[in-house]
Amino acid sequence: MNAVTVGTGPLCATEIVAVARDGAPVALAPEAEAEIARSRAVIDALADDADAHYGVSTGFGALATRHIPARLRAGLQQSVVRSHAAGSGPEVEREVVRALMLLRLATLATGRTGIRPETARAYAALISAGITPIVPEYGSLGCSGDLAPLACCALALTGEGEVRDACGTRRPAAEALAAAGIEPVVLREKEGLALINGTDGMLGMLVLACHDLHRLLRTADLAAAMSVEALLGTDAVFAADLQALRPHPGQADAAANLRVLLADSAIMASHRTPDCTRVQDAYSLRCAPQVHGAARDTLAHAEQVAARELAGAIDNPVVTRDGRVESNGNFHGAPLGFVLDFLAIAVADIASIAERRTDRFLDVARSHGLPAFLADDPGVDSGHMIAQYTQAAIVSELKRLAVPASVDSIPSSAMQEDHVSMGWAAARKLRRGVDGLTRVLGIELLTAARGLDLRHPLAPAPATGAVVAGLRARAGGPGPDRHLAPEIEAAVDYVSSGAALAAAESVTGPLR
Repeated sequence: MNAVTVGTGPLCATEIVAVARDGAPVALAPEAEAEIARSRAVIDALADDADAHYGVSTGFGALATRHIPARLRAGLQQSVVRSHAAGSGPEVEREVVRALMLLRLATLATGRTGIRPETARAYAALISAGITPIVPEYGSLGCSGDLAPLACCALALTGEGEVRDACGTRRPAAEALAAAGIEPVVLREKEGLALINGTDGMLGMLVLACHDLHRLLRTADLAAAMSVEALLGTDAVFAADLQALRPHPGQADAAANLRVLLADSAIMASHRTPDCTRVQDAYSLRCAPQVHGAARDTLAHAEQVAARELAGAIDNPVVTRDGRVESNGNFHGAPLGFVLDFLAIAVADIASIAERRTDRFLDVARSHGLPAFLADDPGVDSGHMIAQYTQAAIVSELKRLAVPASVDSIPSSAMQEDHVSMGWAAARKLRRGVDGLTRVLGIELLTAARGLDLRHPLAPAPATGAVVAGLRARAGGPGPDRHLAPEIEAAVDYVSSGAALAAAESVTGPLR
């Protein structure tokens, strides 16, 4: 696999995904090494300075008033890493740890942290070797950045703590480093702080969530199209001129997707007759572009914030381009926490409207001729009755996860850090939300596909028909009750892998 080169400029989302999920190695660009060396020279010049410089010759946080003598300054850096690696709880996912390590390396590569070139190289080697430090779930307040998670990674770099090696085996960091031929780093002035003071965890999770939501929002359009079609709804409301009366870009894209997905549907054509008495569909069908579009616009805003953060150099203090060492507040996670919470709201609402569409299939009063609960023999069979229960349970959970974390500041460090972002917590709950949305859409797709099958001999649109055909290779069609959980998981995998979307786009071309 090609290495991702980390230079002085921002990484892009595809590079972050390649390292985090696909295990791509990394390499420092020559200009990054040169910039790192230049800023390190500034720190070296201050190493024996009698004046106080935060992070070089002082303690940290509320202990910043303590002046540290020169002979203790290197040991201070190891101490801060050990003390700050104070998390608790289950392990954070490998992809999250790799993302946050990559993003910390990207900040080191800007040359604004004062770290030594050999330390940055060792950090890159740790990532490339597939060594993943054990990072517990709890410990970050999102200010000063993600201290505890990043400290776990810095601890591993020094040969302490525990990691998982490239094979996933949990082992002492010293063993894993030795096996990979990486010499543990002995930290020098400023380096411990430079390794732990950033927003990299919450930013990494934001980038990964945005990447997934691009696929899931198009899949939501697909599932909605299948539901509209199988419930004998109308596509007239998705007309471009109607949508243009409310010119939100996300809404326009969602409506355009619905139009192409439903094109040439014999089912839709079957009820476009003068004697059709239905004036308009329920909101969950008719307003799909408006709700899905609002989520798209929220995603676009979140990606703007992520792009700005990726272009940043987050540390405290920083080495400025003219050689000053200055304290700052750029580590505060508020910009990320806000959009992480905003996305959790959008995720919950997309899942909520999908569940409402699914529920319409199961009620004979609203399904327009389909059997109760899509059952083969209603009463003897329950069909998809409990699949909707599962959706409802997930949607209820997603609503709870939509409660903002970023407003819940808890002061710390003897009131020195008296307003924190809780951005890490916002990111953790968004990850759970993205997983829940994937499951809700899988169930809607499974139910809508059964509804389309039950409209036989009328044929669905070519695009939705291709999706049903792909699903049928994984899960059976209408018939007597059978163990439903494996079919739900098959549908969820069909969504999460991108295969459902690929099946539709094999007909429509790329959706918006």
